[in-house]
Parts: sequence; C-alpha cells; structure tokens
Amino acid sequence: MAEPPNAEPGAPYEHPAPSGYLHQVGDIGVTADSIVTYRGTAPLAGSSWLVLDHSRVENKIPLWAIILAVIFFSLCFLGLLFLLIKEDKVAGYVEVRVQSGEFWHATHIPVVDPGHAPWILDQVGQIQALSHYGPR
Repeated sequence: MAEPPNAEPGAPYEHPAPSGYLHQVGDIGVTADSIVTYRGTAPLAGSSWLVLDHSRVENKIPLWAIILAVIFFSLCFLGLLFLLIKEDKVAGYVEVRVQSGEFWHATHIPVVDPGHAPWILDQVGQIQALSHYGPR
C-alpha cells in the first residue's frame, strides 16, 4: 500500500490494509480481483470509481490569539497584533463511489490535513489501474 508523502508514523490516514486486501479506502477493501464492502462483494474488473473532494481550507484566528489580544489590549493596543495571526484548518470529506455491474457503494472519508485528499485520490488511481490491468 502506498504511503502518503512525508507520512509520519501514526498519521491519522495511515490505515494499513487488512491481510488479504491490496488497498483499503474508507470502508471499501480491494483484493486482487474483488471489491469488498459491508454491502457485499463485487468483481474488481470493469469497475468504475469516482472521487469527489468536498474538503476545504478554513483560515481562522486561533482562540489563544483572541485571548492574548484581550489581555494585552491595555498595553497601547499592542495586543491587537495578536489578531493578525491566522491558522489554516482543513475541514470536510472526500467521497469515494464505486460501481461494478449492479453493485454500487459510496463512502465518506474525513479529511484531516492538506495532503490527505490527494493521497486518497492516488489510492483510487492505483485501484483503477488494478481494475483495468490486473495486479502487477
């Protein structure tokens, strides 16, 4: 299973695939020839995959900066400089849909950092290659 770039041990999206799975995306497991979900199993060959990125980066003033701005406000308005501090937070999810014949399944995977959504897209790309060309 490919690791995300610059992954640290224990990163939230490092889910080792259970034995027997080549890849796992959310609750979708993929073997050499099958797609496995709680809905059932379907053939991997000829399956179609869709990834929808519903994540976003929010730029906010952290709570500690607001508190420090209030505390140091009385020092010649110097505390207002703390309000210039911004913090980027990633929010949202990535939706992965798979269809194989009459079988279909969708899963939502929460995004925890800016590199998570591209990593999921890469995983699905590898699964799509398996579905067209088989295991290498």
